[in-house]
Amino acid sequence: MRDRPRKPPIVCSGRHANTMRLTALDEAAEAINLKKSMGVAEARAIFPTLEVIEEDPAADLRFLEAIADWCDRYTPLVALDGNDGLFLDITGCAHLFGGEEALLEDILPRLMQMGLDARGAITSSPGLSWAVSRFAHGGVIDEGEAERVAAPLPVASLRLADDTVASLRKMGLKYVGDLMEAPRAPLARRFGASVLLRLGQMLGTDEEPISPRLPVASLSAERRLMEPVGAEEDILAITDQIAVSLKPSLEARGAGGRVFELVLFRVDGRVFRISAGTAQPLRDPRRIATLFAERLQAVYDDLDAGYGFEILRLNVLRHETFVNSQGDFESRQQKDASLAAFVERVSARLGEDCLQTFQLRESHVPERASVPVPAIDHLSAPKTREGHPPPARSERPIRLLQKAEPMDAFAVEIPDGAPASFHWRRMQHRVLKSEGPERLAMEWWIDGVEGMDARDRDYFRIEDDKGRRFWIFRQGHYERDTAQRWFMHGIIG
Repeated sequence: MRDRPRKPPIVCSGRHANTMRLTALDEAAEAINLKKSMGVAEARAIFPTLEVIEEDPAADLRFLEAIADWCDRYTPLVALDGNDGLFLDITGCAHLFGGEEALLEDILPRLMQMGLDARGAITSSPGLSWAVSRFAHGGVIDEGEAERVAAPLPVASLRLADDTVASLRKMGLKYVGDLMEAPRAPLARRFGASVLLRLGQMLGTDEEPISPRLPVASLSAERRLMEPVGAEEDILAITDQIAVSLKPSLEARGAGGRVFELVLFRVDGRVFRISAGTAQPLRDPRRIATLFAERLQAVYDDLDAGYGFEILRLNVLRHETFVNSQGDFESRQQKDASLAAFVERVSARLGEDCLQTFQLRESHVPERASVPVPAIDHLSAPKTREGHPPPARSERPIRLLQKAEPMDAFAVEIPDGAPASFHWRRMQHRVLKSEGPERLAMEWWIDGVEGMDARDRDYFRIEDDKGRRFWIFRQGHYERDTAQRWFMHGIIG
């Protein structure tokens, strides 16, 4: 009789098909022959003092993503594999760590030091890596040994549906080698094309792309430190050095970075990502370091350096064509550069939305004619021939209400006159001067042809007895609408 473990086994449970079943087990639970998908009641009957913890899929996903962030030190192409695995595309990266075997021997012990019992495999295909790491002992498999290694693996290693695996076993096809020797056409007719697809993906005859979880940087440079750093000034000094090494690559492309990302790898495995945008394409190392100086001042209190950062990486997430310009006697370029530098520093410190401007759109409806955009994006937008964005129409108010507000109008000159007085925001205004109407038809392809939103507007510019000027409109026509409504839409300076 097998000895019972001294400490109670620990398992996780979740509700599946209206039944509480085991979803994860520790080694002690496996030692007493507990299995995944076993009912909790059955498991307690085998071991009454079993410690059952309810699963938390959201927490598991956050933990897996944290491990994926840590794996970015080996390759930027990291993809999630379900809820318990990762795919790393190390093409062109293995030589940086001394080869594939050295790379695997570096990853697994580090994960073990973090308290993770992980297994990994490096093969020529994601399907074979998945199978070898879960149903074998892992390791590095040469491309020519794929069939020999795959043959003794069970059919469950092909990532097939459970009912398909059960059907294959009933037919006596228990191992991958059995499928490799079976005729392809009858196999596909009986069990579906997915069996052949998964077999081809395992052997490398069918392509299986890996979709990385994060956008891949167009350019990247990093520093691996002998001694970890944690002080803000040390981080900025190293960032400046990395930016200097990144400049030749940007110059070779004739480009400048628009969005930069500083990735800090902490000694214990946690990863911090700090991004900063620019108003214009940038490749000057001093200005790039200045951007992150502002960002670090804003987030440094929340940046727990712990025992320090061992790897610093600078990514260019977005770049654009860099245009070299020579300053003129009017110093226009210098003024533009100063404005861009100011916007970049403020946006880096307080966020991109702290400074906003308006971008014109092709619409004659006032509330749709412009949209607020971050100033850091607007400065890089295409300019007119004069070098400046097209100005807004002068007859529009300097302040347009976000949404037109209804008001009460009195003694209106029928049919097209402005009101003699109106009541708005609990105040009575007497109109002394008016100009209008300016009729604007609504956009029928957006507002339709019927309803209140589709009715025409007659706009008036008016001035009250206190000298205040407003922009109001009447919705509807006297000659064909039974009810008209008045709205306040803007304030004229």
